[in-house]
Amino acid sequence: MFGPGREYNFTRPNEKGEYEIAEGISATVFRTVLDYYKTGIINCPDGISIPDLRDTCDYLCINFDFNTIRCQDLSALLHELSNDGAHKQFDHYLEELILPIMVGCAKKGERECHIVVLTDEDSVDWDEDHPPPMGEEYSQILYSSKLYRFFKYIENRDVAKTVLKERGLKNIRIGIEGYPTCKEKIKRRPGGRSEVIYNYVQRPFIQMSWEKEEGKSRHVDFQCVRSKSLTNLVAAAEDVLEDQEILMHHPPQVDELDRLNAPLSQMASNDFQD
Repeated sequence: MFGPGREYNFTRPNEKGEYEIAEGISATVFRTVLDYYKTGIINCPDGISIPDLRDTCDYLCINFDFNTIRCQDLSALLHELSNDGAHKQFDHYLEELILPIMVGCAKKGERECHIVVLTDEDSVDWDEDHPPPMGEEYSQILYSSKLYRFFKYIENRDVAKTVLKERGLKNIRIGIEGYPTCKEKIKRRPGGRSEVIYNYVQRPFIQMSWEKEEGKSRHVDFQCVRSKSLTNLVAAAEDVLEDQEILMHHPPQVDELDRLNAPLSQMASNDFQD
């Protein structure tokens, strides 16, 4: 913490040559941490918050692990250790399993990715003539029982979100959703129309985006119409007719997403604004 060659050399002396440390750390927690410099072990008494103790150890560059910490609340201690393990484990999953799929989407010009995590034993068998609805065909499938078990815990999903945010990704969603694997039966509707009933399994999904101009992507881009001075009434009348003809043959270009999201009254007025 103080040595010139240390990785965490972020402490600097003041004008008197003194080092000011433990800013924001309570006296009780700091007194508990001082045991480490005597015995190499921190005995955490009851009433001390394990997350606060963890932050203090990180600040003072003390390893927070089972060889260093002794406390009565094993649940809180193991929770912090699990967060450390989940962070490292998801870093590995991200590089080895998830990133290659994201790169594949990026090479197709996509700027977001929706991945469904299936187990190694799952199989997907869709009817080519009657695929499942709701756009599942745009989801990427990742077969990994290990990642499936990892996402089973909501705490791990929170850690994964933190890692993805640290890596600069946006619009991150991680959860559990139903995914169609195979058809169960076919129903015949009146008129001879067939409806395929699929079997759905609950599986984790992860969705993220790396779009830089997401606000501009939904911008309404109207075509500009030429305008002229109204000094001549006859010329003005001809311009009105000409502008109407332009609008009839070249309607304004409106983003389809904005058409769907805008209220009907607003859409009617905006679509024909020049």
